[in-house]
Amino acid sequence: MEAVTKNKPDKLVVLFISVAILAISLLLQNDFSLKQALLFLVGIVLGISLMHAMFGFTGGWRMYIRSQRSVGIRAQLILVACSSILFFPVVAKVFPEINSHAALGQIGTSVVVGAFLFGIGMQLGGGCGSGTLFTVGQGQTDMLITISFFIIGATIGSYHLPWWLALPNIGKVSLITELGWLPALVTQLVVLAVLYRYVSSREIKRHQKLQDFSAKTKHENFIEQLVHGPWPIWWGVVGLTLFGFITLLMAGYPWSITFAFGLWGAKIWSALGGDVASWAYWSGGYPAKALNQSVLADITSVMNFGIILGAMLAAALAGKYAPEGKLKSKRVLTAIIGGLLLGYGARLAFGCNIGALLGGIASGSLHGWLWLIAAFTGGIVGVKIRVWMKFDKPYRGVS
Repeated sequence: MEAVTKNKPDKLVVLFISVAILAISLLLQNDFSLKQALLFLVGIVLGISLMHAMFGFTGGWRMYIRSQRSVGIRAQLILVACSSILFFPVVAKVFPEINSHAALGQIGTSVVVGAFLFGIGMQLGGGCGSGTLFTVGQGQTDMLITISFFIIGATIGSYHLPWWLALPNIGKVSLITELGWLPALVTQLVVLAVLYRYVSSREIKRHQKLQDFSAKTKHENFIEQLVHGPWPIWWGVVGLTLFGFITLLMAGYPWSITFAFGLWGAKIWSALGGDVASWAYWSGGYPAKALNQSVLADITSVMNFGIILGAMLAAALAGKYAPEGKLKSKRVLTAIIGGLLLGYGARLAFGCNIGALLGGIASGSLHGWLWLIAAFTGGIVGVKIRVWMKFDKPYRGVS
């Protein structure tokens, strides 16, 4: 067995975050609803899962683009497959007593452009939608800059969105509606299996064997590893699948992240005197309702707060909560540009790697597949920009 490497938990941070979680849970239950409090706690568990498993899309894509190391992408494909198995019958109303809906987005120019920009932003900003949240919780100072400009980009995107939606598109397409839920599920699982086989074969060709899903550090027992991490990446897949499904059942739609960023930006701009309510996006439907309510009434916002606090708790338990002091000017620049691209792109593309890719594909929306193709293409461009800016060494990439 490998030597056990242990960092001491930061007990003060653990205590502070535990008290904060308890207080916010009680506030949500008292002032809003028990469901709101429970979804906040679901966010806590998602944040812990992301942090302990270090489950991010950005790093996994970069590893594959640079060196064909596919462990991250394989884990993502398994996550999408497992989520699809759980989501499809529920979204298809096989159980009519469950009122849950797909994350459908129109297929058109806005998704292609938005996802492509998001893919570049992932590599420059240093994180995706979920990755930005859990690294902020970990204490990475540069990600505070990324998330700040993520919010600004999402707000600007909400202002421009009507123009983008008027461009050529074929509307929303549900594979479940078009094919029936079981044929659609089988088709999707076959496609995911082919992709899994392909990226695996590329890694074997390059490195002769596949990296496994085990954690780098082994602990003496299951409970110790569960609490303090790190987790094998497949534990992260289990946690994200299970609590993503719980989100679908409780919230009525798949887990999402980036609507909240636009909402926070719109509220801030409104507080500064901006007439956000006159913007087309915020003038009707749920966006108008959310704009006029407390941010704690919005499920996506509450879950995002939970993810940040859950990641902070996990980092403190692992002895990895360590805010940085100084940042290089080049890193500040890429955080700003990356954040803007992430926010603007996510708004145009109807979500990020969670709301559009995972939530979209797992609930049968064809736009999720288009999002994946466009965003991964943008990721390749983003990795090349990182090399050009001398963040990374030159590489022999995908071929």
